[in-house]
Amino acid sequence: MKLLGTQTSPYVRKARLVLLEKNIPHTYIIDPPTEPGSQVARVNPLGRIPALIIDSETCVFDSTVIAEYIDTLNDTPILIPRNNALERMRVRRWESLADGVMDAAVAVRMESMRPADKQDANIISLNNSAITRALAYAAGQLGTGEWCEGSAITLADLALVSALIYLDLRQTERDWRGAHPNLATWFTHMSARPSVRTALAG
Repeated sequence: MKLLGTQTSPYVRKARLVLLEKNIPHTYIIDPPTEPGSQVARVNPLGRIPALIIDSETCVFDSTVIAEYIDTLNDTPILIPRNNALERMRVRRWESLADGVMDAAVAVRMESMRPADKQDANIISLNNSAITRALAYAAGQLGTGEWCEGSAITLADLALVSALIYLDLRQTERDWRGAHPNLATWFTHMSARPSVRTALAG
């Protein structure tokens, strides 16, 4: 099993964290789709990462699909609840919230990379406002909890930590820790996990 991606993509990091938490043997290959010779477009018709190559004929793409597939491979731990529809919805809602933060931060990043006279300030403002609201919502939902949902780690935690790592990378000016101390405490706890340390190391 091979995971194609880059070190900066928050979606790749989420997929990789799922693989690491589940202890699924895999090879992580840094393969930017924009680089000449990249195999991403050959295995994923969308030409996007992450792309999980299962065998010579099967590639799974989109981080949400990868996460769901990987979670079915074993039960240690179960990251997406399987028997309770409400619990499952709540975990997937956390994932959607975190993915939305990633989407908005990527949009800000892409717009900011355009020449200054061609940037759309409204796009940057709208997406930054969405991130601010999403973080406030996440902090409110988390409260003083150790985990986003329930009494053990779930996909919710892996998605949220991936989003926050990306904000640290691309929005260094955003003081989300100062705004939400409980998120900062939770992030420190998550950052100590071997999976997160491995994903951050390369």
